[in-house]
Amino acid sequence: MPSGASELRHKTPDPVLEALRKRHPWRIAMGVVATVVLVTIAAGGIYAYTLTRAFDSGTEKISNAFPSEAVRPAAGQSATTEPGAAATDAPAPVDPSAALDAVPAGQAQNILLLGSDTRGATGKDLADIRGERSDTMMVVQVPADRKNLFVMSILRDSWVEVPGHGPAKINAALSWGGVPLAVQTVENLLGTRIDHVAVVDFSGFEQVTDALGGVNVDNPIGFDSNHLKGHRFEQGSQHLTGTEAIAFARERYAFQDGDFQRVRNQQIIISGLLTAAMHRSVLADPVKTSGLLETVTPYLAVDDGFNSAYLTSLAWELRELRQPQITFFTMPTDGTGTSNDGQSIVNVDWEGLDAVREGFQTDTLSAYRPELQTIG
Repeated sequence: MPSGASELRHKTPDPVLEALRKRHPWRIAMGVVATVVLVTIAAGGIYAYTLTRAFDSGTEKISNAFPSEAVRPAAGQSATTEPGAAATDAPAPVDPSAALDAVPAGQAQNILLLGSDTRGATGKDLADIRGERSDTMMVVQVPADRKNLFVMSILRDSWVEVPGHGPAKINAALSWGGVPLAVQTVENLLGTRIDHVAVVDFSGFEQVTDALGGVNVDNPIGFDSNHLKGHRFEQGSQHLTGTEAIAFARERYAFQDGDFQRVRNQQIIISGLLTAAMHRSVLADPVKTSGLLETVTPYLAVDDGFNSAYLTSLAWELRELRQPQITFFTMPTDGTGTSNDGQSIVNVDWEGLDAVREGFQTDTLSAYRPELQTIG
């Protein structure tokens, strides 16, 4: 354990997250590369019909993505559609302002993003990945006033209560009960409703990166890769190929704080990909945009209501959002430990989580200030 780690855990702002937040307008997950490109083009009216239909037909659909209504937190009182229900059966219109009803007015939106390498390893469909553990978990919250955006990462080894199974690592929920149990576990943890869910196959990192001509990153810690033997990722700015990007995002054993740095490196890669995808040389070129969309959608599975109309509508409502209004943070932790059955786990900082829960439940995450999460 590095000296002073416990003191850093809850007192020091995360410099990596702060730097990325200031530099880049979006950094949610690889699947959102498709979302950002799609809705940006739709908002501009460039081949919107074709692109939005491509999103709806290209993504896998998760049937029964949500747990039983009886075990879920109450839906927002201002909701106009049931979470998970298709917002519309019609293609998204070219004018995004005509699709505003696809997002419940005056209601915060919570989107769960689950990242996995499942299909690359097993050949299973993303929409049905029961038996496999999620590698990455993020909750995106869009407040009711649409003036901010919050993205919370949950470390996969976080020791929580999994409904029907007792205390366990949070990523076991997907393995034991598929997407519905993963949703229920997060809903119970935060005490708030998840409105939509997407599963992202992170093996698509390589293809997306190469489709964009590589990705630029500013690596905070130099390390020798365990996934790309003989390769060293030097500290500082560098340009990565698809193969290098996925090795960079998967690394954990090279760091003293393992998954903590792994999550930060994933955020760096995601930020770089989103920045490249949003470059005008891509957005202004229908051929490049269509090609990127075709590259991304095979690696994305979504619930029925997470469609192009919903995305277009949400993007329209967020059109005034700027960099200072976007915050990315990690769910509060209390260092690492060992469970009663001998598993290496990440302890949840329950006191710190109370503040996060309140922020989600009362739509006041703007008052929350993220801090560096590391081992202790």
